[in-house]
Amino acid sequence: MLRPRLGIPLLFFHSRLSRFSRVNRALQTWVDEVASVTKPQRVVWCDGSDAENERLIAQMLADETLQKCNPEKFPNSYYHRSHPSDVARTEHLTFISTDKKEDAGPTNNWMSPEQARERVWPLFSNAMKGRTMYVVPYVMGPLGSPFSKVGIEITDSAYVAISMRIMTRMGKAALDQLGDNGEFVKGLHSLGDLSPERRFIVHFPQQNEIWSIGSGYGGNALLGKKCFALRIAGAQARREGWLAEHMLILGIQEPSGETHYVCAAFPSACGKTNLAMLVPPASFNGYKIFTVGDDIAWIRFGPDGRLWAVNPEAGFFGVAPGTSEKTNPNAMATIRKNSIFTNTAFTSDGCPWWDDMGGDAPAGVTDWKGNKWIPGSPEKAAHPNSRFTAPARQCPSISPKFEDPLGVPISAFIFGARRASLVPLVYESFDWNHGVYVGSSVASETTAAATGAVGVLRRDPFAMLPFCGYNMGDYFSHWLTMGAPGNANGVAKKMPKVFHVNWFRKSAEGKFLWPGFGENIRVLQWILERSRGKGTAVESPIGYIPAKGGLNTAGLQMQPNAMDELLRIDPKGWAAEAPQLTDFYNKFGDRLPAEIRRQHQMQMKRLGL
Repeated sequence: MLRPRLGIPLLFFHSRLSRFSRVNRALQTWVDEVASVTKPQRVVWCDGSDAENERLIAQMLADETLQKCNPEKFPNSYYHRSHPSDVARTEHLTFISTDKKEDAGPTNNWMSPEQARERVWPLFSNAMKGRTMYVVPYVMGPLGSPFSKVGIEITDSAYVAISMRIMTRMGKAALDQLGDNGEFVKGLHSLGDLSPERRFIVHFPQQNEIWSIGSGYGGNALLGKKCFALRIAGAQARREGWLAEHMLILGIQEPSGETHYVCAAFPSACGKTNLAMLVPPASFNGYKIFTVGDDIAWIRFGPDGRLWAVNPEAGFFGVAPGTSEKTNPNAMATIRKNSIFTNTAFTSDGCPWWDDMGGDAPAGVTDWKGNKWIPGSPEKAAHPNSRFTAPARQCPSISPKFEDPLGVPISAFIFGARRASLVPLVYESFDWNHGVYVGSSVASETTAAATGAVGVLRRDPFAMLPFCGYNMGDYFSHWLTMGAPGNANGVAKKMPKVFHVNWFRKSAEGKFLWPGFGENIRVLQWILERSRGKGTAVESPIGYIPAKGGLNTAGLQMQPNAMDELLRIDPKGWAAEAPQLTDFYNKFGDRLPAEIRRQHQMQMKRLGL
């Protein structure tokens, strides 16, 4: 990234890599440059060791950045509150900086590199004065994997440093993988003064660089997550011929012992983590679920022509509200130790708590703002976007393939959304190109994971609207190209089938029609059957839906005619929504692939328009 000349770095700020096995000169030069601008009191290179982690935690306990959780109930776990104005992704302050505005596209906020230098870069001047600057080397993806990439985050937040240790493969191993001349993604983060007026998250996909200032919230500050693993990696993936997706990776072991893997994309806080850690009901004896990832997937063609995926992350950064022993017992088991809780409520005996965690509210709860909370209060004790950060290796359902450098082969892609009406429980696309159209047309009711109104229907193609680091019209083209007939690694491509699900359809009385949670395996069972060319289905205007009796509902206690309503296609309702989708596509102008427009026209024709 081009920026003003900064002169000779001050010797006071030099911090060498002498205790590490390798020195990357480009990295050292960049660190010195940043230090000369931000003026930290000292520079610390993080090695990822237990001793270092303990020192940072002790420091944060002393300055009350952290509180220690009950050591018997939540051993080695800590509680953190972010500033009340800094509790979610700030999409309106998140920018893509490219030379041409059209390369960022109409769904991104654009800022030219020149504007970024003039408007954002000066905010880093003296931003770390009196603070420690942490240099955090990390690997996204299993160590040694052909999927993996190295990132470096410079930050003045110890909270970020210990969180990145959970979320990535952090420390010496990253520098070893980087080597003397390896390339890395640059991430510069400073808390600044936490003012929303001076808060920016700027991505430079052409330079593989990220600037973030004015926020300590995980989605804005843990730069290996959405910033690198989706926005920057997505642009890298387009250039290099792979996919970086907002998707869980799930393994389904059938009674035969055979395991099949699917990737599924849902907007944030719409059930990805619950699905990734699904516990099959007792009636599905012999089935087992393996969690490979709950949020992000990097996907490449393997030597057999199939798509293979890895989870680039090492931890879970999950939404706490909605997580309970009923909805996700595996997540509850995962967070019982070695975890960080942010903006949940906190009990008098040192335990994180949120309103739908299960059971009665304990006495002496302090809410997410630090105030005494009274049970029955109209305000929630925990922020609706409060989070847990926990090591993935602790998950009871973690896949034995979690660290496999080759990843897992994908049998199906699943797109999902939160829709109270119209969208059926499950349907299958007609073919790959139609599947890309299905992904491009996803719309969901908004949740608290991002700032703004909740419950508003918005288009969220591929669940990537906030995370695509370039023009989404080009992104649709990339998906179409991935499935185009031809060879991958010398063999014919074997593309997964594409499906769409909706667990959230409601009756006229406003009650959920589908029980969800563990029962979702019934839908996954049908998806796997269809992926193998089996299972019964009927054609509808929007795709194939399960034939009557095609979905296993044995033993389900449901409202009368609920399955009929869950799978009912309302052509008039779909036709009424079609013009809205047309308007959305028109935003992309000539960057929208002709095939997407053709698929849309074909669907409207099937709907009678």
